[in-house]
Amino acid sequence: MRVSEVHAAESVAYLNRALGKLRDIWEEMGISEDQRLQRTNVVHRHIKGMLDLMIVEEEELKKRVMKNIESYRKELHLLCSELQMPPFEEEEGCTMLQLEKNNRTRLEQMKEQKRQRMDNLKSLVGKDRELCDIMCTTPFSIDRESVPSLKQLDDYRAHVNALTEEKDRRHEEFVSVKKEIIACMDDLERQAETAFEKDVMYENEEAFCLSTDNIGALKQLLGQLRERKAENVVLCTALRTKARELWDRLQIPLQERENLSEHMIKSKKSNIEALQAEVQRLELLKLQSMKSVIEAVRNEILLYWETCFYSQEQRQAFLHYHDEDFTEELLNLHEAEVNTLKSYFEDHKELFEGVAKWQENWAVYLELERKANDMSRFNNRGGNLLKEEKQRSDLQKSLPKLEKTLKAQIDSWEQEQGKEFFVNGQKFLDYVQQQWEQHHSEKEKEKMERQLKKSRQTQEDMLYGTAVRTPSKRRIVGNGTPGKQRKMGTSTISTPVSFLGSGFGGTMCQSSIQRPPLSASKVTRALERNKENLHRNTPCGALRSQDTQDCTFNAVAGSYSEFARDLSKASKSNVKSGLLNSTVSQQ
Repeated sequence: MRVSEVHAAESVAYLNRALGKLRDIWEEMGISEDQRLQRTNVVHRHIKGMLDLMIVEEEELKKRVMKNIESYRKELHLLCSELQMPPFEEEEGCTMLQLEKNNRTRLEQMKEQKRQRMDNLKSLVGKDRELCDIMCTTPFSIDRESVPSLKQLDDYRAHVNALTEEKDRRHEEFVSVKKEIIACMDDLERQAETAFEKDVMYENEEAFCLSTDNIGALKQLLGQLRERKAENVVLCTALRTKARELWDRLQIPLQERENLSEHMIKSKKSNIEALQAEVQRLELLKLQSMKSVIEAVRNEILLYWETCFYSQEQRQAFLHYHDEDFTEELLNLHEAEVNTLKSYFEDHKELFEGVAKWQENWAVYLELERKANDMSRFNNRGGNLLKEEKQRSDLQKSLPKLEKTLKAQIDSWEQEQGKEFFVNGQKFLDYVQQQWEQHHSEKEKEKMERQLKKSRQTQEDMLYGTAVRTPSKRRIVGNGTPGKQRKMGTSTISTPVSFLGSGFGGTMCQSSIQRPPLSASKVTRALERNKENLHRNTPCGALRSQDTQDCTFNAVAGSYSEFARDLSKASKSNVKSGLLNSTVSQQ
């Protein structure tokens, strides 16, 4: 049983007890039946009235609760529609009061959500309006009177965040561009002229409209200032280059040049004016000293000719180089030639540097080759001989590699430019091959001269006696015997005297012992053998076509004087026409 039912039963029992108590009191007091009935009716009406009143009040409460429930239902339905949420579903089995409480609680929650959404919307609308005013953009499209959905708020919030980031980016860009514009204005020594330039230069950064058009105009202004600044830099560079060229050509003193040093760094308007004035002054001086200026330009042209490996034909193509009529027109022609050569050098700079490096290494290699043939270098005790040999060996390996690298670079350049690369009027590889061939030819010539010298010495030994080599550093082991022979090629000429081998080194001296003349038979046999050896060992093309009588000894000599005369004639003929390669041996 419910507690309320128990209380109701107790109330009924109490009422019965109370009425019984009243009846007892009335009985004791002797109240008549009519008065008892009257008093009982009063108690009945009072209790009934009170209960009826309570019932009415409770009925009213029930009606209010039911009304509230219905009202809450309507409001919840409307809020769900406004908040774009699914309809509210009531719990089943709830009492009227519980249902009213649940609906009221849910309604309060949804009203709070609506308030928060509207506050967020108001805040976003305010930020959006502020950002749109700063950047001159269109506000976000949204109904500001209705309750936005969560997705709409998220989209709006993302839009505002994007606008904020864009505003910050534009502001940073504006500040950066403004600083650069101010710097360019300062470099150009220029003041703000248009209203937009004044807004950029002097208006508060936060008040500047960061619209797309303004940012574009700002960049355009900066681009124009940069172009003017670049033009000034180019102009100043050209003026400085021109001034330096004129200084060098006119041989202006260093102290006078330093007066313009403050204008040789920056490129402001004042610098340009100062440089222009200096160039005009130098041009006037140039006209006054035309001859010396043209000669200075010719020296520069000559330097470029040498640097660019111009051939004599290429140099002679500039006909005005030797013109003695020193006029301004001649100077202009020379300056145009200098500009052409300078451009040609810049186009081929890498190749010319490679060729110059090859020539430098080639010169070192030739010098080392020359030293290698110098017999006096063996007297060097400082260790330079080993260093020179190592350097010569390295150059023998590096020169072909450098030539191969240059060939690849030249081939690539010729393929790109569509023309051939010349050094001293010929293709580089032909030039290199010519240098090698010339080197080998000179080596062969030196070899032939040495062999000819040995041949002449041999002939003199045959005529006048044995040449004795005295060692300069070491003593010769053993005594010379008639069986010793000195090798000087492939042919041999017998002599009646002894000859020390050249491998021991030393100086040549004439023997003081006089030998008797050769007998006629021995001389005849020696001359015949020498004649055969001369024909056998002479290189192809080395001897000119002459009479056999001029190239060889007579087959038979009647006396020593005839033998000497014939030997002298053969020696002179061999000096002119070729190489006598012989070996002297003791018979």
